[in-house]
Amino acid sequence: MAVQEPITGFAVAVVREDGRWRCSSLDQGALAELDAAITELGKLRSTGAAFGLLAIDDEFFVIVRPSPRGPSLLLSDAAAALDYDIAADVLDVLRVDPPDEDDDAVWPEGDLEILSDLGLPGAELQVIVGEVDLYPDEQLQMVAQRCGFAAEFAKILDEI
Repeated sequence: MAVQEPITGFAVAVVREDGRWRCSSLDQGALAELDAAITELGKLRSTGAAFGLLAIDDEFFVIVRPSPRGPSLLLSDAAAALDYDIAADVLDVLRVDPPDEDDDAVWPEGDLEILSDLGLPGAELQVIVGEVDLYPDEQLQMVAQRCGFAAEFAKILDEI
């Protein structure tokens, strides 16, 4: 039986309530299973926006935004589904087939407008995702900067 390497990275919950941003870390299990991330985010009680930012193994990121009609999702690299269960789970929920193994192109799958109501239009998020020379944490820092919670995001990353 093969030994599976532990997944590295971070999972951060972001909440905007009463005009203020708050970031907190999620359980590391949220990096391995989409259901775990959705469950953790569902525990947050907020009247404002709430979503999760997951950076996995310096390879890709996932944005999860729960809603009563089901989660909105963005996977930064669809090819990650070939190697990571959480990425495959995202494609499954989105009802998108994973790419072929020999396809080395990087493209996102999901809702590029996931954060448009928070000041990050889909076209700008597409540009951030397209910055393939950046690590996922750097891309998510750009997201945080554009939405206005960069200081809170940097603080929680320092604690993790």
